[in-house]
Amino acid sequence: MKKEDLLKMFEYNKFKQRILNEKVTTPTTTVYKCGPLIDLCRGPHVRHTGKVKSFSVTKNSSTYWEGKADAESLQRIYGISFPDAKQMKEWKHFQEEAAKRDHRKIGKEQDLFFFHELSPGSCFFLPKGAHIYNILVDFIREEYWKRGFKEVVSPNIYNSKLWEQSGHWQHYSENMFSFEVEKETFALKPMNCPGHCLMFDHSTRSWRDLPIRMADFGVLHRNELSGALTGLTRVRRFQQDDAHIFCRFAQIKEEIAGCLDFLNGVYKIFGFTFKLKLSTRPEKYLGEIEMWDKAEKALEESLDKFGEKWELNPGDGAFYGPKIDITILDALRRQHQCATIQLDFQLPIRFNLGYINEQGDKERPVIVHRAILGSVERMIAILCESYGGKWPFWISPRQSIVIPVAAPFDEYASKVAKQLEEAGFLSEADLDHGDTMNKKVRNAQLAQYNFIFVVGEKELSNGTANVRTRDNKVHGEHSIEDIITKFNQFKSSRCPDAEETF
Repeated sequence: MKKEDLLKMFEYNKFKQRILNEKVTTPTTTVYKCGPLIDLCRGPHVRHTGKVKSFSVTKNSSTYWEGKADAESLQRIYGISFPDAKQMKEWKHFQEEAAKRDHRKIGKEQDLFFFHELSPGSCFFLPKGAHIYNILVDFIREEYWKRGFKEVVSPNIYNSKLWEQSGHWQHYSENMFSFEVEKETFALKPMNCPGHCLMFDHSTRSWRDLPIRMADFGVLHRNELSGALTGLTRVRRFQQDDAHIFCRFAQIKEEIAGCLDFLNGVYKIFGFTFKLKLSTRPEKYLGEIEMWDKAEKALEESLDKFGEKWELNPGDGAFYGPKIDITILDALRRQHQCATIQLDFQLPIRFNLGYINEQGDKERPVIVHRAILGSVERMIAILCESYGGKWPFWISPRQSIVIPVAAPFDEYASKVAKQLEEAGFLSEADLDHGDTMNKKVRNAQLAQYNFIFVVGEKELSNGTANVRTRDNKVHGEHSIEDIITKFNQFKSSRCPDAEETF
């Protein structure tokens, strides 16, 4: 239909008028008719509601028109339908299970973290949450040491000139927190790569130096809309296990293989399975087609050698290079994207990066953008929900608690807890005389302490503790030395089921 006729037809609706005036640049466009309804879309619509056998409105929320904070605030309604009631029932059961595992609920119940209106989208990690956070970072640090990554520390604030050079200012500035200092515009970094380019360019590089693997846990900020903020999964302040590999073109295949092996090792420990997709050259791309073809072939060969099943995702690569998309599956079989492996031909050009090759000529490196956990905050949310708050021993913020059978054994309970702490493990003694021993044990199990040690006359005499777990499995009497030995084994092996294998 003609644009002017449609403007008359939809004169009752200012939003459709706005779409026609701002989005439709041709003399005609399509509308779809279904019974008495005419809608400004291509269609199709369901012919009538009788076709919908099972339908439910799931939630509603406030949202800005087109996601723009200066536009009108509207209500967005979310719903879901299924072709039969059985599938709806199954889906609702799944949602109930997911709600029990909601990381925001678990975070509150276990005193892990909270959010405050005075700093929206920035998480306050309490001691037990900070313990999980630091264990994850230390875990990746250990892997960096084994895999030849060198950790760097880069600034949080850069002059806008850096972001103009990298191209982010032109395409990403609305997602950045910027401010003025001495009549110059600065911004908090939303990613580490431009800063790492400056670090690579700081000194003359030889072909012998490559690959250079820079890792950075720097704090990042992104100006997400307040309506989009969701617990730890969508925040404004976060940290990534971010790394950039500067390598020669001939080294791409080997470096990608290393990245795949890295993520496989980490995800196995968390109990995640994952799916792989190779996203290739999009319609709008930068660089030479021959370079793209060679890079995509190198990624294909690395994936084939890796041995896991992968799919081709044609045309979905970034404009600056092809990438491997990794989707993990948690305990509820929900999909999350955390890891990323991306080739980048453009930043080395923008920053005029180079190294001296064997012939003494300057040659351009390739950058591999790489993360395994992705955002540490988001990974904590995923682990929270995947484990349902039952943290594996090696990462748990409540590894053990000592419970005396009566007040005369409080001193021994405190001594056992101190021995475990001095050995490097989290341990507390419950000396509250207001509860019975059985009540204390039950409280400890509900609080998800991995191990509960009960001590009394016999244990005091023998220098032992009676061992039970949060799932009420009883392991009997063990010496404190034996407990510490087993704890060290569980910690070093990152045992997923220490409570079962004690």
